[in-house]
Amino acid sequence: MDPESLDPASEPFAMRCMEIWGGNKAVQESIATPGLDIWVFSEPYRAEAHGGDVHYVSLCGGGIITRMIIADVSGHGESVAGFSDALRSLMRRNINSKSQKRLVGALNRQFTELAQLRRFATAVVATYLATTDRLDVCNAAHPRPIWYRSETRTWSLLTHESANSAESAMNVPLGIDEEATYDQFSVRLDRGDVVIFYTDALTEAAGPSGAMLGEEGLLTIARGLDLRTPERIGPDLLDAIRRHRDGGAADDDVTLLVLHHNGGPPRRPSIGEKLDIYAKVFGLKAV
Repeated sequence: MDPESLDPASEPFAMRCMEIWGGNKAVQESIATPGLDIWVFSEPYRAEAHGGDVHYVSLCGGGIITRMIIADVSGHGESVAGFSDALRSLMRRNINSKSQKRLVGALNRQFTELAQLRRFATAVVATYLATTDRLDVCNAAHPRPIWYRSETRTWSLLTHESANSAESAMNVPLGIDEEATYDQFSVRLDRGDVVIFYTDALTEAAGPSGAMLGEEGLLTIARGLDLRTPERIGPDLLDAIRRHRDGGAADDDVTLLVLHHNGGPPRRPSIGEKLDIYAKVFGLKAV
């Protein structure tokens, strides 16, 4: 996908309650959920129909829980399609749960069952609660997200240290140990905060000398972004990384998920939406 053509949609796609969106195909989309503006970009390696990166966003029945996941599955293309479907099913079963621990545990068991196929994944699972502006993050050996704090106007890595948490962040990849437990940490988002989740194609982008961009290089690019137009953050970041590669194509699947916290309140579902929610809860309509 030509970086110069990366423009956010003029009207964001407003997710409905009890809705799940995502997969492992090429996409660029602007999404709105209560409190968040989200921009998602994903491009499979060598323009294949399916990639090894899987992404999903879900919104609960009450409109207050937004859950996001990016997983980098070993392998490419059609071989990952089955896991994408399984992940969607797990997201659906946990869509109304404020805690994401059960989802992460189920993901790990799913990959442990696939161990004989030599499948494992790194992943970030994040849950945003619109009632408290809290973002819970679980990182299973995935590239560390970056976080812009509007209060201090600074970019940093989003880790348990930045959250002042005593929890360990050294989680193993999914599928290595069925009995593994996964720590998580929480941060409170202020209006104007930005969180960027991504796969390793960004930090491993190589310049003409062969040197990889790395986390510090990614933070340096982020610090130069114009944040006055949040919808341009993702496209401008990818364009800067393309320039770092001297215009060359990425040598892996690329996925980017940008969260902009707009500080909006939870939205009450309409009567029609409530009826739609009940139909989904009782299995009368697919989620």
